[in-house]
Amino acid sequence: MQDASTIERIRRKFDALGPLMDERMRRQWAAAEAAALGWGGVSAVANATGLSRTTITAGLHDLRDRAERPDATVPSRIRRPGGGGKSLTQTPGLLPALEALVDPVTRGDPDSPLRWTCKSTRRLAEELTRQGHPLCPRSVAALLIDAGYRLQANRKTQEGAAHPDRNAQFEYINAQAAALQQRHQPVVSVDTKKKELVGDCKNGGREWQPQGEPERVRVHDFQDKELGKAIPYGVYDSTTNQGWVSVGIDHDTAYFATRSIRRWWEEMGAERFPRARELAITADGGGRNSSRSRLWKVALQGLADALGLRLRVLHFPPGTSQWNKVEHRLFGHITQNWRGKPLVSRQAIVSLIGSTTTRAGLIVRAALDTERYETGIKVSDEQLAAVQLKPHDFHGNWNYTIKPRKLST
Repeated sequence: MQDASTIERIRRKFDALGPLMDERMRRQWAAAEAAALGWGGVSAVANATGLSRTTITAGLHDLRDRAERPDATVPSRIRRPGGGGKSLTQTPGLLPALEALVDPVTRGDPDSPLRWTCKSTRRLAEELTRQGHPLCPRSVAALLIDAGYRLQANRKTQEGAAHPDRNAQFEYINAQAAALQQRHQPVVSVDTKKKELVGDCKNGGREWQPQGEPERVRVHDFQDKELGKAIPYGVYDSTTNQGWVSVGIDHDTAYFATRSIRRWWEEMGAERFPRARELAITADGGGRNSSRSRLWKVALQGLADALGLRLRVLHFPPGTSQWNKVEHRLFGHITQNWRGKPLVSRQAIVSLIGSTTTRAGLIVRAALDTERYETGIKVSDEQLAAVQLKPHDFHGNWNYTIKPRKLST
């Protein structure tokens, strides 16, 4: 039996040399120490290093073989062919079983026991063990990564069936917009950004802060009765790469939308396009500016009368709202600019929007709209008939021009 000082000496040597040795050198060094100690050496070295007695015994066999054959070439392999643990991917039936649990509808049994539960690596490991494939959660994670799986969130892409004239409508919008821009007439894209709660609520994204000092916000995001919500309506001018955002506080209606377009014209558009006779508006096919909305058309007539411009309205086909330029050329940059910043007040929202810039030279201006907008307004047939609307030859339900009443004769 070796004394404590001997075991401690071996432990210190192993701690110093261990990181420098591969598997073969480690077991042969341990065997040499055990042989030098004599009887009880294997147990002493095992206690000091944590290596198994089987590993040290294998090292003794290596030393004996080298003593018997000193001229033999040392093999380049550390282990014998086939030695060591087998790759998990070689385990029969393991990968199919794992894929059946991760993606049960397309890869396996639709009645998989984990179809309706969180498929964490812990749950997957437990179910695979129950099926006869004992694994730990870390091994499951490694297998999933090797098989091409990654942790992913849902992605919003499905908005309904594609219309057969979808591509033709896009080509028509592009042709109309290009023709107007060549004549120095304004073309804008419009839409409402997601409604935002005003107050010290959590805002998505991360921002640089001193370590351990994140911005403190409320645990639960409920609408503050006094601060309410903010409704940003954007108007993006693709010709000049400029945008306007009206931040409403009441309701998102067709009149709120047309009021926002009017404010853009008064604040930015009229100065930029002093010779404008026509304004092209590209908009989604649904929502407050829906191609089927009667109120939208009546509100546009009021806008045309106020501006004295013909309004050429072009709607995106169903299921393509993500291609609206205002979404990714204006709203996307606004969201990036205020990431991780609580929208503590209406003025803070306006300031953050107005401070949005890009390397491409985007200019954004914003203002608060404190008007109240009535909801539930019904438009009669007589009111709709009074709208000076002329459908275009191609898909007149999506494309139409509204003239100011004073220019209708």
